[in-house]
Amino acid sequence: MIRLYFDEDSMEHDLVLALRLRDLDVLTAREARMIRRNDEEHLNFATEQGRVVFTFNRGDFCKLHKEYLGEGKHHAGIIIANQQQYSVGEEMRRILRLGATKTHADMENWIEFLSAWG
Repeated sequence: MIRLYFDEDSMEHDLVLALRLRDLDVLTAREARMIRRNDEEHLNFATEQGRVVFTFNRGDFCKLHKEYLGEGKHHAGIIIANQQQYSVGEEMRRILRLGATKTHADMENWIEFLSAWG
């Protein structure tokens, strides 16, 4: 099962709680004392912790993903969701489907869009 890191944009308390109640390992930027850090710092921290970043920040993280691959750098994975597109329950169901299907190894240097997991 994948371990998640929620960046500053995606730290919805109800979603984090719902995932934890279903035994997903979730760490938020606030808990990690990573507030007000740039996106690359979030991605590097998550990778060091063996966690997949969950974010609403599509533009910056798609760009970082492309840069990392181009530079031969490694990351533990990225999940991108569209902000306010789904209810907390729907986000949870999609994350659970993804987490039940993808392994940590599957997510390495990979980007997933939550919209594909409906």
